[in-house]
Amino acid sequence: MAEKNYIYAVARIRTKELSLLTASYLEQLLGAKSYKECLQLLIDKGWGDGTDNSPEHILAVERQKTWDLIADMVDDMSPFDVFLYANDYHNLKAAIKAVYTNDKREDIYIKSGTIDPALIYKAIAEKNYDLLPERMQSIAKEGLDTLLHTRDGQLLDVIVDKAALDAIYAAGSAAKNPIISLYGELTVATADLKVAVRAAKTGKDRKFLDRALAECKTLDLSKLKDAATEGFDAICDYIENTKYSDGVEELRKSMSAFERWGDNLLIRAIQPEIRHPFTIGPLAAYILARENEIKTVRIVLSGKINDLPDDSIRERVREMYV
Repeated sequence: MAEKNYIYAVARIRTKELSLLTASYLEQLLGAKSYKECLQLLIDKGWGDGTDNSPEHILAVERQKTWDLIADMVDDMSPFDVFLYANDYHNLKAAIKAVYTNDKREDIYIKSGTIDPALIYKAIAEKNYDLLPERMQSIAKEGLDTLLHTRDGQLLDVIVDKAALDAIYAAGSAAKNPIISLYGELTVATADLKVAVRAAKTGKDRKFLDRALAECKTLDLSKLKDAATEGFDAICDYIENTKYSDGVEELRKSMSAFERWGDNLLIRAIQPEIRHPFTIGPLAAYILARENEIKTVRIVLSGKINDLPDDSIRERVREMYV
């Protein structure tokens, strides 16, 4: 894409950034007296398309608005595919389980991926793995074979989730833009830490960790696996000696606080892209910012519909990009 076109695209993104949710607006949502009032605040702000006011529809519409905007500004969307890989691999797991159980439902798939879920299902059902991108072919076969032979859906999840992280990391490492590389590194590192913590709490063995953890530059997986097999305190000690040491305080509070910390880490890392007008960086940052606010709105709505205390919801709310 020509530099002048990046300048135009970034200028458009700058105007869209003005409509991103702010911390003060989130306080308004949190202060809503009911789930319905919270939802109405979002509708009044222009969320959704007016055809269906269910939360899932509204959030799906907002996600589609983001991708439609980016597609309208750039000729090649492939640099941003890495942000959708997690959806592809979710759909791969869903398709494998659907073939195994003869489940014909379509609502088990996430629509916003780089591959049509129907094509993934067809590849699994027919065992025609060549229909899939090369990065998914071997794992699709391994996943189906594993489920057929072990009937262990959790093992399938572990295998495919690791493959998703590997794909994200490979795409990030190959990316020319540093923000996409950073996304790959932070996504894999924080996912590895969360898996290791859960493994420590549930007494998983080294074999599980070998299957579940994905390589990245900022973590020593051998030491992380050792710590996970020793227990929670050993995990905290290990993280204290990494660049992610500030996450330990949150981890000792709760797992949800630690997950919030991981998401906030990414948002803080991409904020400097506001000052870079000549690359795709601000566009990538905008996509991630929108995903972050959609996730946060989902958390708030879920908390409201389940009548959780405001403080309980607030401790799960992510930081905003603006």
